Amino acid sequence: QKLFPANNIRDTFGRIWRGGMPEVQGLAEGMLATYFDSYVETYLMRDAVDDNGIHDTEGFRRFLRACAALTGELLNYSNLARAADVSVATAKEWTAVLAGMGVVHLLEPFSNNALKRLVKTPKLYFCDTGLAAHLSMWPSADVLMAGAASGHFYETYVVMELVRAYAYGNAKANLTFYRDRDGREIDLVVEEGRMLHPLEVKKSASPGPSDARQFKLLEASGLKRGPGGIVCMCENAYPLTEADSLIPSNIL
Repeated sequence: QKLFPANNIRDTFGRIWRGGMPEVQGLAEGMLATYFDSYVETYLMRDAVDDNGIHDTEGFRRFLRACAALTGELLNYSNLARAADVSVATAKEWTAVLAGMGVVHLLEPFSNNALKRLVKTPKLYFCDTGLAAHLSMWPSADVLMAGAASGHFYETYVVMELVRAYAYGNAKANLTFYRDRDGREIDLVVEEGRMLHPLEVKKSASPGPSDARQFKLLEASGLKRGPGGIVCMCENAYPLTEADSLIPSNIL
């Protein structure tokens, strides 16, 4: 734990607002918007046109901004289409393009034959929170931290850190989320073999055992439920229940 800096919420949202692109690390805050604008024009728009045959560039820019604004939410093609003023078919096509370009990540829902009434809709996450914050016009880390989207951006940050960790690390797992038609949700289910590790993401520094109550929903899956936890802004990792712990997000 001593190897990591304090789990300070302002520092965390500084990282979220700046994002993880190597080129922006150490870049003056006043230069971030210029960099992201250039990135969109010279990389994203070029690939959209040259590699994916997209000719409605203004519509694609609107769609990009809509995806950024809706990061951390269930994928809703109708909402995206409406926000970008394009057809639902185009929204589906462009979502696939952005996923293929590594701009967005679609987190698939947990699927299990023993559990009924599970949703089949993925959640949409913007891969880089800094680019998402820029496209959503959050002018500073403090404004983002205090804004209505702060919870979704914090969740996006945590989920994408774990997605990358499992993609590039030695440990392999299937990452999904649980949501049923009654609206009950577990933010992340880490499936290693036949062992399920449930995780919730909370911006709070002091979640309680009630925040892990949905974990019991996995008991009917027929798979073994392993240790889980709540990733949050607590200072140190410590037990929450017999099976679950509070996990500081800065150690991910």
